[in-house]
Amino acid sequence: MSESDAAEPASTQSSKSNTMSDTTADAVRLRMGTIVAFASPRIAFGIMGTLFGVYLMKFATDVLAIAPAVMGTILAVSRLWDGVTDPVIGYLSDKTRSRFGRRRSWMFWAAIPMSLGLIGIWSPPSALSSTMLVVWMAATLILYETASTAFFVPHGALGVELSPNYHERTRLYGYSHMIGIFGVAAGLLSLYLMDQAEDKRSFAIILSTIAGISIAGLVLFTTYILPERTDYQGRGSASPFSSFLDVFKNKHARLLLIVYGIETFGGSTLGMLAAYSAEYVVKMDSLVIILVVYQIPQFLFAPLWIRLSKVFGKRNLWVGATLLSAVSFGCLFFAGENEHLYVYLCCFMAGVGSGAGAVLPPSIQADIVDYDEYLTHERKEGSYLAVWNLVRKIAGSITAFIIGITLQIVGFEPNAEQTEETKLAIQGLLALMPATCYIVGAFLLLKFSFNEKEHAEVRKVLDARAAEKTI
Repeated sequence: MSESDAAEPASTQSSKSNTMSDTTADAVRLRMGTIVAFASPRIAFGIMGTLFGVYLMKFATDVLAIAPAVMGTILAVSRLWDGVTDPVIGYLSDKTRSRFGRRRSWMFWAAIPMSLGLIGIWSPPSALSSTMLVVWMAATLILYETASTAFFVPHGALGVELSPNYHERTRLYGYSHMIGIFGVAAGLLSLYLMDQAEDKRSFAIILSTIAGISIAGLVLFTTYILPERTDYQGRGSASPFSSFLDVFKNKHARLLLIVYGIETFGGSTLGMLAAYSAEYVVKMDSLVIILVVYQIPQFLFAPLWIRLSKVFGKRNLWVGATLLSAVSFGCLFFAGENEHLYVYLCCFMAGVGSGAGAVLPPSIQADIVDYDEYLTHERKEGSYLAVWNLVRKIAGSITAFIIGITLQIVGFEPNAEQTEETKLAIQGLLALMPATCYIVGAFLLLKFSFNEKEHAEVRKVLDARAAEKTI
């Protein structure tokens, strides 16, 4: 794919054979317009993603009056459902043949169901009985998770295909993360307005409707604009079983998945428990300010990670960021009431580490997909993204289940002063669990060995194979 190809609408790409030599593979540089088109859905998803991660559990327990153990179970079941949908959609995305592209076809059809599911989650009818409310939340969450998988897996796979260049991939995900922060900022504003709203249910209906329409529009926009490589069509595995077995046979992918799962398991606690800690433990007036402080370094330092990864290497930089996150989260355990400056400092440093963790892993993941092609002669970005997403969701679902059960056991009471045992449980889950997971993750990352030199050797072989096919 030439640089000019990457800037053209996908509708003009369908007739082109996008092959590249080893020279163009090293030289290709994505235009900023292509990066913006790839990252634009993150703006809309950032709004509701922030509310999902930070406020959905609290919205369910404090506003909808669903027991925490029940809501934790609903979240866990909806994520475990992805154990079916992620592999199926990942495999089918790899195998799809269409003049619209094997990825873009799925992205297009996911737009409307995803928006409807999102609106339904935040807009349950007030007339529902407690039993039917649980059924409603479970059904809408499953609809949303299924449709979002049909978008995120192909979209992520398409991102891997945009450039074969080792450092250009870091640039793509670095700037994409920066663009996504604008959505997070809008999400934080929405969270503030939600917190201030007298009628939170009515506000949630309005907000989710606006977000749902925005998501549908941006998904359709990015589907139309992004280019897709036609020479990759039909190069997925013939068997779904072998397709996913190859992911786990890939020694580099296997280690990376373990690390990612452990870190996601620990890191998910921040989003789920930040609202509880702010209101019931450290007694801070504004959760939004805490989250803004956490997000600022993720935006400011994204370009720095792109540059430093060329100096220190992607893996080494990720190890350092992971250890920084471990220390920062661990220190939050000692935060007391009204210790605002201390909490802000911990959250800022955690944001520094988290920012690197958002940029580097997907870039490394793209590299090991090339290694898979080197081994199997197949392109299975969809299968890799499916397993990657599945690990994230399973880890998050386990975290949600543990948090829900723990809050129930320690006697959490919504909208009331909590016991010391409950406060200790909240802070332990919020701080010590992720700190432990990040330390384990950093130790395992030291065993990861697929570096820039090895990737360059793999690319030479792949480019030589592509050149032979064009002769």
